[in-house]
Amino acid sequence: NPALAATPRPPVMEARRWLQGVAFPPERPLINVSQAAPVDPPPEPLRRAMAEAALERPEAHLYGPVLGRDELREAVAQAWSAAYGAPVRAAEVAITQGCNQAFCAAIQTLAGPGDEVILPTPWYFNHRMWLDMQGIGVVPLRCGPGMVPEAEAARRLITPRTRAIVLVSPNNPSGAEYPAATLRAFRDLARDHGLALVVDETYRDFDSRPGRPHDLFEDPDWGDTLIQLYSFSKAYRLTGHRVGALVASAARMVEVEKFLDTVAICAPQIGQIAAHWGMARLGTWLAGERAEILRRRAATEAALAALPGWRVKGCGAYFAWVEHPFAIPSAELARRLVAEAGVLLLPGSMFTPEHDPEGARHVRIAFANVDREAIAGLAGRLAAFRG
Repeated sequence: NPALAATPRPPVMEARRWLQGVAFPPERPLINVSQAAPVDPPPEPLRRAMAEAALERPEAHLYGPVLGRDELREAVAQAWSAAYGAPVRAAEVAITQGCNQAFCAAIQTLAGPGDEVILPTPWYFNHRMWLDMQGIGVVPLRCGPGMVPEAEAARRLITPRTRAIVLVSPNNPSGAEYPAATLRAFRDLARDHGLALVVDETYRDFDSRPGRPHDLFEDPDWGDTLIQLYSFSKAYRLTGHRVGALVASAARMVEVEKFLDTVAICAPQIGQIAAHWGMARLGTWLAGERAEILRRRAATEAALAALPGWRVKGCGAYFAWVEHPFAIPSAELARRLVAEAGVLLLPGSMFTPEHDPEGARHVRIAFANVDREAIAGLAGRLAAFRG
């Protein structure tokens, strides 16, 4: 498959290979800010519920409905209706093997080889990888001030082959939280041109703003344009159990079901049971998780702002997108930081088109898994580094 062969290797796995043969002394352990996934297991009450399901619920070990367990789809519909102030029906919800699969399913219903999809840069690399594997053209849209994309700039990129625009908010890798007006403008643009607007809200639970992040579901015809993606992995630390969601029109679910049945049949049952249990019982716990992430965000912004020459371009959810002060490209910088500073982060070039100078000048710091003491240590090591 030439399209697969031409797709770059997974960036996080590539970065982990940089650690091979490098020793980190006890007095200077590795500070790993390369990946956003939670590193702790789910809270103990949730693990006990999962263990009970494994022991006491025979259906937890069998195939389930392709589009997800009925009770979880209904719970998502009710929670979304409350959160967004507009009705969402269970028939408009599919449960997927993580949010990555939700994205793949959405794209599979929208585009084929030779079509195009607009992605703001810097982009989430797995989105780019899936489009490359499918032979779908990736059209980069450079973000504007505050790392927020602009609908008018996207309008100039639309061609007869364009099928969709993809937005991630809060953003990976920049952390930017897109204003509701921006999302509305993109919705209107997509509708005017008969395109889909795919909005990935994986990090919605860690948005710093109170209330709903947008009002797109208030539109009674939202299903003709909007596809929303979500992940339970970050909220309840279920990364290894692969549970995500896709919200779209009931008509689109006919196509989504074909894809899911072919690639996985169903999302893992125990993961779905865990997500449903967490939605019902872990609201207070999740609020505490959000508060801690916001504290780490503030600590990261303050620590990096004090570094001479470093410039924070975006910071939110789990990520900071930072311009570095050195004359070397970010890929070289990231490799050297492993051995010379004991820091593992990802170069901006992993999130941008090849040879894009913006990628060479930036790095992504995933601060969610390091406490405030480690964030201060990270800043100290970056300050001491001589490029």
